[in-house]
Amino acid sequence: MLLADFIELAKEKILAESIAYARTILSFHDEDEAVLRDHLPKVLEAISADLRTPQSRTESIAKSHGLAPAVAHETAAETHGLMRARSGLHIEQVVAEYRALRSCVLRLWADAAPAHADALKDAGRFNEAIDQALAQSVRVYTAEVERWQQLFLAVLGHDLRAPLNAIALTAELVANVGAERDLSSTAAILKKSASRMTSLLDSLLEYSRVSLGAGMTIERLPIDLATTCREEIELQRAAHPGARIELVVQGDTRGDFDDSRIREALGNLITNAVKHGLAEPVSVRSVGRSQAVDLTVENAAAEEIPAGELEQLFEPLRRGAVQRPGSDRSHLGLGLFIARQIAKAHGGELKGYSLGQRVWFTLTLPKSAPDTSS
Repeated sequence: MLLADFIELAKEKILAESIAYARTILSFHDEDEAVLRDHLPKVLEAISADLRTPQSRTESIAKSHGLAPAVAHETAAETHGLMRARSGLHIEQVVAEYRALRSCVLRLWADAAPAHADALKDAGRFNEAIDQALAQSVRVYTAEVERWQQLFLAVLGHDLRAPLNAIALTAELVANVGAERDLSSTAAILKKSASRMTSLLDSLLEYSRVSLGAGMTIERLPIDLATTCREEIELQRAAHPGARIELVVQGDTRGDFDDSRIREALGNLITNAVKHGLAEPVSVRSVGRSQAVDLTVENAAAEEIPAGELEQLFEPLRRGAVQRPGSDRSHLGLGLFIARQIAKAHGGELKGYSLGQRVWFTLTLPKSAPDTSS
């Protein structure tokens, strides 16, 4: 039996063994079968099709050197590599998946059918196809990991800027007023800014591992988001002394939230409004509903932002398309991305809106953790 025919006939058995192997990887121990299968069926289909495609000796040598003809679309192996990177697998585990797939196919084929005249040629073509698929997966995997490494470094520079500004400005104030004045309030700002920086540095250890769709962990504790908002706004006023930031609280804003994460998200939304909005008050509203709390940050804009461009603001390492003259163009567009990840971790969402010359972002946070028992 030709190997291409065997792969098509025994595809489900091959996939079952591949999934069983994937479950031995700690990251995949309790994953759903759909995640474990990922694009492996498509990878097998591509390999089978490759085996049926005539190939000259010259083409075989070129393929062995990674010079196979390029295709216009993303291959199944490339998609597989991307998904495995986003699942948090190490590159060695991705390679091991292919090694296990190679061994599984050849072993089952040998057990199912007697050797034929073209068996050696079939096995050689199969190994070439596996190597090509592995190379495609590794290439895309590596590019995705490098992108997230860049994101990690960018988050470091982005999120530490605000508390550092608050510390620098407050320290300058302390130096100017002298020791004869009561410095308890300014010292409190310094303490809060230092505490925020410590929290952010802890978070960066997680950001270095996070991937698209993987989310982040949070620690829920009973808090009142009205208090969280007031304290964070005080810090933001110190970081942006020329900005006017107003707060309105309505309803019951108590619930189980991660206080540090919410401060981080709110701080990013306010910083985004101050840097990219017009020189008018930034409005912060905390509205408690029966099951959730809505945190909205609104500012004036030079013009309405189209819906497509507004959604692009949530993409990491991408500047907004609309900026007011004189705004900070070194901003890397991470604030909204981070805030949305925090919302998702709480089982909520972050959406942006633009109408006329007003732009606002609403962070919806369920008061309790979603029930995942069913």
